[in-house]
Amino acid sequence: MTSIDETADGGEPDTGLLAPVRAGTAAEAATGDSAVLQALLDAEAALTRAQCTLGLAPAEAGRRVTDAARPDRFDARSLALRARAGGNPVIPLVADLTREVAELAPEHAEFVHRGATSQDIVDTALMLVAARTLDVITADLLRTAEGLALLAAGHRDTPMPGRTLTQHAVPTTFGLKAAGWRSLVLDAHDRLVRTRATLPAQLGGAAGTLAAFHAYAQQPAAIDGDPGLALTAAYAGELGLATPDLPWHTLRTPIADLAGALAFTAGALGKIAADVLVLSRTEIAEVAEAAGGGSSAMPHKSNPVRATLIASAARQVPALSAVLFGAMTAEDERPAGPWHAEWQPLRDALRLTGGAAQQAAELCAELRIEPERMLRHLDLTEGLILSERLSAALAPVIGRNAAKELLGKASRRVAEHGGTLTDALRQESDALPAELLRALTDPRGYLGSAGALTDRALARTPDRNPR
Repeated sequence: MTSIDETADGGEPDTGLLAPVRAGTAAEAATGDSAVLQALLDAEAALTRAQCTLGLAPAEAGRRVTDAARPDRFDARSLALRARAGGNPVIPLVADLTREVAELAPEHAEFVHRGATSQDIVDTALMLVAARTLDVITADLLRTAEGLALLAAGHRDTPMPGRTLTQHAVPTTFGLKAAGWRSLVLDAHDRLVRTRATLPAQLGGAAGTLAAFHAYAQQPAAIDGDPGLALTAAYAGELGLATPDLPWHTLRTPIADLAGALAFTAGALGKIAADVLVLSRTEIAEVAEAAGGGSSAMPHKSNPVRATLIASAARQVPALSAVLFGAMTAEDERPAGPWHAEWQPLRDALRLTGGAAQQAAELCAELRIEPERMLRHLDLTEGLILSERLSAALAPVIGRNAAKELLGKASRRVAEHGGTLTDALRQESDALPAELLRALTDPRGYLGSAGALTDRALARTPDRNPR
C-alpha cells in the first residue's frame, strides 16, 4: 500500500514548514493523519468488539476486525480524496476495512461498522486523538510547572521592578512572578485533566436513537437492560473514554469544553512568553533564553525563539476555539456543515497548544535570570519607585496632605533637574533625617507579602484525580 505520508496526486504532505511551534513535537505526531487514521480504525474495531461482548456479534468477528484495522493496510491520501464524495473519510474507510476483513474471514465482514453512522466514528476518533494529545500536553505542563517552581523558590527574594502600563510601579520579586506563571500553568493543567477525564465516546446511530442496535439485538436476553445503552457503555469501555448520557451529534459540549480548555492553556503559556519577550529585550535583559535563536542577517543576535513560538500559538488558538464554539449552533439531529467545520480547527488547536507546552517546558527549565541587572533597574527612577512607601511613611510624621505635597515637589525636581529622590526631599525639607530617607528608598525593604505569596503559591500541587 502507499505510505500515508505520500500523496496520490503529486501534492506534498503538511510537514509543518510554516508551523515551527508544533513541527517535530509529540503533539504533532499525536494529531497527524496517521494518528487520526489509527483512531478511526480503533473506533471501528472497538465497536465490533463491544457488540461481541454483548452477544450481538461472534467473538471471532471482533478479533478479525481488530486484526484488519491496522493503518499500514490503508492509504490515507486515497481516503481523503474519496471523502469528498460523501463529505467524510469514514465512508471510504468502511468500504476498505470491510474488504480487508473479507480477505481474512469473509463471514465476519458484515460486522464492520454495523449500526453506526459516520459521525459516531469521526467524533469518537477525534476524542481518542484529543485524549492522547492531552496526555502529552499535561505531561509537558507538569514539566513546565516543575521548572517554574525551581525558579520561584530560587528567586523568592530577588527584587525587580514591578511594571504597570509599561512603566515602573513598585518593587516586586522574580520569585513572585515565576510563582504566578506556575499558578497559571497549574490552572491549565487541571482544566485539561478534568476535560480529559470527561471526553466521551460517540454512539447514536443514524439519528441519535440507537435504533439499529435494537434491530441487530438477536439475543436480547443476553443483554442487561436496554441494548443501545448497554452497547454505548461497552463501546466507551473498549476505548477508555467516558460513557455519554446522550448521543451528542448536535449537543457539542465535549467540543466546547476542549475549545475552552485549549484556549485557556495557550493563553496561560502566552502570558509567560509575553513576559519573557519583554524582559529579554536588549535594553532590559533581566532574563534570557539559554539557547536563543540566530538571525539570518545579524550575527550578534540571540533571539528569544521559544517565547516567540509560544506567543504565536497563543494568538492562534483562541481564533480556532471560536470556530469550535460557533459550531455549537448545529441544526436537527445531525448537522450539515457545523460538524464538518470542527475537524481541522480542533486538530490545529491541539497541536499548537501541544507545541507551545513543549516549548514552555524547555524554556522554563533553562531560563537564565539576571538578579544584578534587576537590582540596577530598581535605581533607574532614582528612588521614585518608592514614592508610595514614602507617602505612607511620611504621612504620620508631617501629615497626609503635607507628605503628598512634599513628594510631588520632590518628584518634579528629580524629573526636571535629575538627582535622587532622597536628595530632592532633603532640599525641599531639611527636617527629614538622611538615614531615614535612605532606609525608606531601599527597594529591598518594600516587597510586602511577595515572599509569603510565593510560598503559598508553591504549596499548591497539580490535580491528579479529576472528579
